[in-house]
Amino acid sequence: MTPLHPVIADVTQRIEARSRDSRAAYLEMIRSRRPKTFARTRLHEGNIAHASAGCAVIEKSQVLGAGWPVIGIITSYNDMLSAHAPFENFPQIIREAAREVNAVAQVAGGVPAMCDGVTQGQEGMELSLFSRDIIAMASAIGLSHDSFDAALHLGVCDKIVPGLVIAALRFGWLPSIFVPAGPMPSGLPNPEKVRIRQLFAEGKVDRSALLKAEAESYHSQGTCTFYGTANSNQMMMEVMGLHLPGAAFTNPGTPLRAALTRAATQRAAAITAQGDDYRPAGEMIDARSIVNAIVGLMATGGSTNHALHIPAMAAAAGLDVTLEDFADISHVTPLLARIYPNGGADVNHFHAAGGMGFLVRELLDVGLLHGDAPAVSGTIADYGQEPFLKDGDLAWRPAPETSGDLDVLRPASDPFSADGGLRLMDGPLGRGVSKVSAVKPENRIVEAPAIVFDTQEALREAFDAGRLDRDFVAVVRFQGPAANGMPELHGLSPVLGVLQDRGFKVALVTDGRMSGASGKITAAIHVAPEAARGGPLARVQDGDIIRVDGESGRLELKVDQSEFAGRAPAEFRPNRPAMGLGREMFDLFRQFASTADSGASPFRFLGQET
Repeated sequence: MTPLHPVIADVTQRIEARSRDSRAAYLEMIRSRRPKTFARTRLHEGNIAHASAGCAVIEKSQVLGAGWPVIGIITSYNDMLSAHAPFENFPQIIREAAREVNAVAQVAGGVPAMCDGVTQGQEGMELSLFSRDIIAMASAIGLSHDSFDAALHLGVCDKIVPGLVIAALRFGWLPSIFVPAGPMPSGLPNPEKVRIRQLFAEGKVDRSALLKAEAESYHSQGTCTFYGTANSNQMMMEVMGLHLPGAAFTNPGTPLRAALTRAATQRAAAITAQGDDYRPAGEMIDARSIVNAIVGLMATGGSTNHALHIPAMAAAAGLDVTLEDFADISHVTPLLARIYPNGGADVNHFHAAGGMGFLVRELLDVGLLHGDAPAVSGTIADYGQEPFLKDGDLAWRPAPETSGDLDVLRPASDPFSADGGLRLMDGPLGRGVSKVSAVKPENRIVEAPAIVFDTQEALREAFDAGRLDRDFVAVVRFQGPAANGMPELHGLSPVLGVLQDRGFKVALVTDGRMSGASGKITAAIHVAPEAARGGPLARVQDGDIIRVDGESGRLELKVDQSEFAGRAPAEFRPNRPAMGLGREMFDLFRQFASTADSGASPFRFLGQET
């Protein structure tokens, strides 16, 4: 095996060092709950009777007293959203596969699965980020029946998978396998979709043309095919070893997808504490796994949302991850994939070009992944392969030796870029991140007067009124977790993209999010401390000169420091109270959310400060 890259080794070691006490406390907690026999034997007779009452006859007899393990299913199924609709039939596939290996499978609970595509730019988006933590808690309720020997987690999209991971780690004595549904087949090419969106923003096509383009892009069951947070989730589950090898991007409704679901079930039954290959999730996922996730994110140009989710997931396992860890890993990880918004291709093209097996093998070959990190199937060193059907049976073969499309996927010896394109942004305005992998080099440094907006609607109104045809840095503040739940500001991308295409130098600075679809505009996002908590963005005024340097990672304010410090911060006055659509129910989440650089989570794990 290729020796580990020294920077990867150093980042891993410092995560372990700063997490020593919290990780030890975490491991003590989960090891204290390791079952000596089947989990349900801890329950009283009445408890077990309730747990078995809804089962079919064969499962009931086994739950009541015989020797089969029980697998709990946590599902995010709903039939409104394309990514989760395929899960409707998964429980039956799983139950049948479990019986074949003398195991019982039960749906332990469902979790909400909202779609940022539906809520983008709408009031409901203010619930999006905190839905991650609701999902974690809903999963915990399902698993709290404490009668399961392993768990299968069915989820795909933005906040769903991180929430499921948090729960899987808090129930870390259980083996857990993540079961994806796969992406929808390719629709309208992404560059054409972007072109229509920008034309609509300029008023050059009508709403019917926009709707037609959107419907041709998002057209069937399965995950959206661009490389946003949902598909970044699937990549991460694979390099963290929570998937079976090659499970991420097989389309739904295919024989191979069904075979992978059956195999995940039977693997879950094989890795319980009652067998010879016990793989509890909380011991399997360690600092190496988290570093592998960050490496995968950088190598593929993945979603900036994971600068929030990875620290939150890591904290659930007693691990402390910082933005410096992201920046250092990004510096040494080459960009091997170009998938929209980093290119024109979608995840189906990536998968066809060699996909996850090719990517993992390339990263292993240059020492950027911990190949010895454990996985639900062997170690990550075993994940440079792809699944296929051989005479109807599931099998694996080595990933292709060469990429099928060098415009989409490249070897580590010939990357698209020498680094992963994620920058830690730091300076007198705070700390945040910037994804520059999709930004042309000539657009990565912008120095211009600030125009301050307290809502994203105000920026769009200024654009529509023709007041933004100039060089400027848009400061969109009061968009952090404490202010309004940190909604995505992806709807600003077409507006700012139009202005950049007109020849103006534009950039964005915000304490909000831009999502996995962060594109061609230099944007310093997740800036903390946020304006609603008195952060420096609350004192920025129109005309202040700001320099956003996506190359060096500097976020500069060219204003006299004493004059700036003496300004009274702008008061957070939302343009509408957080009332309606259930937003008032999330007030406690807004009050207790941590800063963006520590995951924007209200949870406190094992005494870790937030």
